[in-house]
Amino acid sequence: MYDAIVVGARVAGSPLAMLLARQGYRVLAVDRTNFPSDTISTHYVHQAGLSRLQAWGLLDAVIATGCPPIRHLNFSYTDIALDGFADPIDGIDAVYCPRRTVLDKILVDAAAESGVEVIERFTVTDLIEEDGRVVGIRGTEGDGAELEFRASIVVGADGANSIVAKKVGAEVYRGSPGGCFVYYSYYSGIEWGMHHRTGFGRQQFASWPTNDGLSLVAVMRPRDQFRDFRANPDAGVQEIVDAIDPKYGEDLRDNATREEQFRPMLYPDNYYRQSFGPGWALVGDAGYHKDPFTGWGITDAFKYAELLSQRIAEGLSGDRPMEEALADYQQSRDEQSNGTYELTTSISELTLTPYYDSVFRAASKSPRYTKRFFGLIAGGIPGEDFFAPENLAELYAEVDLPESDRHLTSA
Repeated sequence: MYDAIVVGARVAGSPLAMLLARQGYRVLAVDRTNFPSDTISTHYVHQAGLSRLQAWGLLDAVIATGCPPIRHLNFSYTDIALDGFADPIDGIDAVYCPRRTVLDKILVDAAAESGVEVIERFTVTDLIEEDGRVVGIRGTEGDGAELEFRASIVVGADGANSIVAKKVGAEVYRGSPGGCFVYYSYYSGIEWGMHHRTGFGRQQFASWPTNDGLSLVAVMRPRDQFRDFRANPDAGVQEIVDAIDPKYGEDLRDNATREEQFRPMLYPDNYYRQSFGPGWALVGDAGYHKDPFTGWGITDAFKYAELLSQRIAEGLSGDRPMEEALADYQQSRDEQSNGTYELTTSISELTLTPYYDSVFRAASKSPRYTKRFFGLIAGGIPGEDFFAPENLAELYAEVDLPESDRHLTSA
């Protein structure tokens, strides 16, 4: 009998399991794959996410893999350019974009070292329920016989297609359609730093350095162009980079070598799912998912895995009823993530609403507010502060934005 079973052992599941085990709880973590292994990802870890790794004693391990630090960011939205970096958060003055083969292995190993029993290549086939309450899991390890494990709580950290969410019938209570597709791969021969460039015609390219001297290069277009694009993705990537910045297009053509296959990302819709019930909870993309445009998936997985670990510990210890603690987790997660969710879904269509156009255009003309923009991106400045109408009014006056272009609220 375990205190907790965590289904899924990547960026949400392993930290959750690790943090519970560090508090003395008996934890089982299972995953259908083995580690190290790859998965579709933006790779990007914001300073706010790195601060969690630092607090857990794992940031040095990530840095030691040779993943390059990034200390300058280049953002553009059509003719609006914002270049710079945020102030340090908890002393962290860089961001990192590690390969998931690297990051996830570090997290799984840390969980095991903390006392978590980890079973790889374990496929969950069903949940065990008694008297309307989830009490365990049923599944197979590799090609072996069916096994059962029981616990006080079962957590689904198994992604957008979560088997836990499916089996408990977790319903979506807030959502919006996904806007675009992503194609990415890894290239040698280029050193562009970090770019996040949205051009005219609803297309975007992004790039950042990762492990092994490679750069991840990704492109985005609306979902209805996916079929045409996948017929020749090399040509499609070149076309998009050429259109947005010919200088980088030339460098890509003349000097870059694609080292691996393309990874297509046709993401599911944006959503919040019911994330708790009798004997179960959801974390990471299993419970809350948004477009990869802002790269907040890993950082949010860290933040809310930590939050859930605290609430589960309160329930297991008897400090408060488990259902009350889990309800608090979901409410707090929703409140804390709302700004990121709204920003992401608003700009991930690769067009700016008049509101965001006015805000970012004005911010690009103010060194002070450009710094604040990168603080928002890093997770150091709350969205309600950055977008506060009184602060925007001050910004618009500072840069003398025409009255007709001033938008103080997104409504």
